[in-house]
Amino acid sequence: MKPRRAAILALLAVTQLMGVLDFSIVNLALPSIERQFDLTPDRLQRVVSAYALTLGGFLLLGGRIADVFDRKLVFMLGLSVFAAASLAGGLAPTANLVFVARAVQGLGGAVLAPTALALVTSEFAEGDERNRALSVFGTVAALGFTAGVILGGALTGFAGWRWVFLPAV
Repeated sequence: MKPRRAAILALLAVTQLMGVLDFSIVNLALPSIERQFDLTPDRLQRVVSAYALTLGGFLLLGGRIADVFDRKLVFMLGLSVFAAASLAGGLAPTANLVFVARAVQGLGGAVLAPTALALVTSEFAEGDERNRALSVFGTVAALGFTAGVILGGALTGFAGWRWVFLPAV
């Protein structure tokens, strides 16, 4: 694979990694977030639900936007929204701002996930090249869930819950 194509695949794979990592990494920080803001269990669930609902609810729209507009531009917009929301979540002074940041992260992820996949399929020629690229893309996604649990525990334990939001920045 040519260096430029390898760099494109690496960028798209890392983006996919960050999207799935966010599902599991924050779960390990929930007890710390609960203590920080003195949240009840139902309010604490909003940290997880805000991301999952906006991601799942807007995934089809994100894919449609990537089909209608320039995919590279949509990708950069989704990445910017996701990164800005991640930073906002890590710096949030109140629980409500954490909830909002997680929801906006989900929106960014809903644009990023289908756009990254569409870019893989459009940037790599049909056949062996695309099959290898999709294999890397899918493998990185699977590894992201496991890495999120490990990284979430380490970051929360050593640096504090706010750091689980910052790997995407």
